[in-house]
Amino acid sequence: MQFTLFPTAVGDCGIAWRGDTVVATFLPEKTPAATEARLLKRTGAKKGKPIAAIELAIQSISALLEGEKADLSFITCDLHGIDPFSMKVYSVTRTIPVGETLTYGDVALQLGDKLYAQRVGQALGRNPFPIIIPCHRVVGANGKLVGFSAPGGTETKLKMLSIEGAQIADPPSLFDDLPLATKPQD
Repeated sequence: MQFTLFPTAVGDCGIAWRGDTVVATFLPEKTPAATEARLLKRTGAKKGKPIAAIELAIQSISALLEGEKADLSFITCDLHGIDPFSMKVYSVTRTIPVGETLTYGDVALQLGDKLYAQRVGQALGRNPFPIIIPCHRVVGANGKLVGFSAPGGTETKLKMLSIEGAQIADPPSLFDDLPLATKPQD
């Protein structure tokens, strides 16, 4: 297994591979050294030079993070050891087009029951292939930005969605927690 870091619009991302199959991807930590340390800890991979298939994956990921409508569906990911429910979540999530979002409830409904929404969030929190499996495109009810396990949390999620041109919910206002009768009327 090998890995490399590569520059993107959101910082230095990491990718680990075996042959022409991606084993893991990593969003940037605060420093490239921290990203590399996290990658090494999780995969035990050695630094290497990407083969053509991995180089194409890197170029496509970089293009997506530059705002291009890059399709990442051609990238083969190693899904061994992933539980069946998470595999279904990742399969649905991978179909969300660039610049669009689904809610956790939407993904749960596609899996058969809106009550799966929390399990969907848990599966996406363990996503070993961020960007390729675009967990950043899954948002809370009414488009709210909630829970993102990648470095930078929801700020990173917002940045990635903004790059893709996604329409996201308005940020909370000062009056959101007030009862409807006391909220200022437009």
